[in-house]
Amino acid sequence: MPASAPAIDCDLLVVGGGINGAGIARDAAGRGMSVLLCDKDDLAAHTSSASTKLIHGGLRYLEHYEFGLVRKALTEREVLLRAAPHIMRPLRFILPHDQGQRPAWLIRTGLFLYDHLARRALLPGSQAVDLRQHVAGTVLKASFTRGFAYSDVWVDDARLVVLNAIDAAERGATILTRTRCESVVRQDGHWLTSLRGSDGTNGAIRSVTARCLVNATGPWAAQFLQTASHRPSAKAVRLVKGSHIVVKRLFAHPDAYIFQHPDGRIIFAIPYEQDFTLIGTTDIEYRGDADRVGIEQDEVAYLCALSNRYFQQEITPADVVWSYSGVRPLLQDASSDASAVTRDYRLEFDTAGAPLLSVFGGKITTFRKLAEEAVDLIAAKLSNRHGAWTATACLPGGDVFGSQPSDRSVLEFDHFITGLQRQYAWLPPALVARYARAYGTRIHVLLDGRHAIADMGQEIAGGLFAAEVAYWMRHEWAHNATDMLWRRSKLGLHLPPGSDAVLDAWIATANAAA
Repeated sequence: MPASAPAIDCDLLVVGGGINGAGIARDAAGRGMSVLLCDKDDLAAHTSSASTKLIHGGLRYLEHYEFGLVRKALTEREVLLRAAPHIMRPLRFILPHDQGQRPAWLIRTGLFLYDHLARRALLPGSQAVDLRQHVAGTVLKASFTRGFAYSDVWVDDARLVVLNAIDAAERGATILTRTRCESVVRQDGHWLTSLRGSDGTNGAIRSVTARCLVNATGPWAAQFLQTASHRPSAKAVRLVKGSHIVVKRLFAHPDAYIFQHPDGRIIFAIPYEQDFTLIGTTDIEYRGDADRVGIEQDEVAYLCALSNRYFQQEITPADVVWSYSGVRPLLQDASSDASAVTRDYRLEFDTAGAPLLSVFGGKITTFRKLAEEAVDLIAAKLSNRHGAWTATACLPGGDVFGSQPSDRSVLEFDHFITGLQRQYAWLPPALVARYARAYGTRIHVLLDGRHAIADMGQEIAGGLFAAEVAYWMRHEWAHNATDMLWRRSKLGLHLPPGSDAVLDAWIATANAAA
């Protein structure tokens, strides 16, 4: 029989450890609410680690007249960039003009709106480019002679989720990964719930009484809502699968590309992990098991074909070194085209008894605003008078030049790295740079009390020391090699085959000795 853990009473139980659940837990904990977040898997185990790694306004959404969504997302770009400059960075995009696709005047109009729908202080505006003279044109086929450049932001999506969970925990929240919410019942103005940990957490059963329940389960939102309220939601979720491929680096310059396809869709080609190019995404209706999502061969062929339409260096499925897929839980609408389904979000707040807030739709760029609006609703219902606060707060590690988000943290981040390399001169400079990008100022927690390479413990794999693994386990809820090599980092791309088994064996030994 699984053991029973102590019962918990809290203001807010958040079910779902993706970006929306973690963002809501962080915001609520910062307003003084007692919060518990649970997820049946790891943090960001599904949709939130399967994005195109962009904080962006959504240039193509303008074609669908979603001006409000684009404005909201554009506003959030720089708010988030200032809050977490270590896991985000400005990224310039090149849009080659294809004579057979959208006309140049339409693209110029869209980019003008993109530049001016929201205030922009850190990111340069758009411009026309001569690809015969621009470095980005050197790797493209000769038929592409002109194009456009504009700006958005790159993000480490899985680490963004983890940083929100860390901040929530440091503000008093309890984070339970690998813990399934098995039952929920309304009773006497509260939610009575039963949580069960997986075997990796000793299978403990925990009773939780919560004043409010948040359904942030993403692809499982409609299913969970029916279980919780015993009635279907008025809002339907449309599952759209997006897949990406990673190949060896196709270009050496720092800009990314956005390519048009004859079918009207677009894909991105993004410099990734120094040595690779990330290409995606597809948009396909998905009706399978959301726990078992994988790329199909026709998706690989589609992405290769579109890359080959533009790049001189052609790729085949055999060149793919890694791929990933995720299911986006989008709001159902009348569109027959999966790529045209709205990326905006809706919040459904059921107050017929103990309050239940369900999150439908959304995109990673607008998670902070979604969380703020959600907690505003909850706070009013729970008589919590603490106001919104996250717009002017750094995420953990983002306080590079002071406790408040600043332009300087973005514009001078390379100076921050240089200073760390001097401070920790006993470590290889490239390793310090990786730590700076992953942890920001939290690098000092990772390296506390360490003064020589021997203090980092065993080098389990190339560049991965026991000290970092222990940090992930102690501070970031990582349990196994998949958590560590593909979500807390992307070291899985750089290490030799079999490194995951080596790491899992090391973890098992460390846990047995603890």
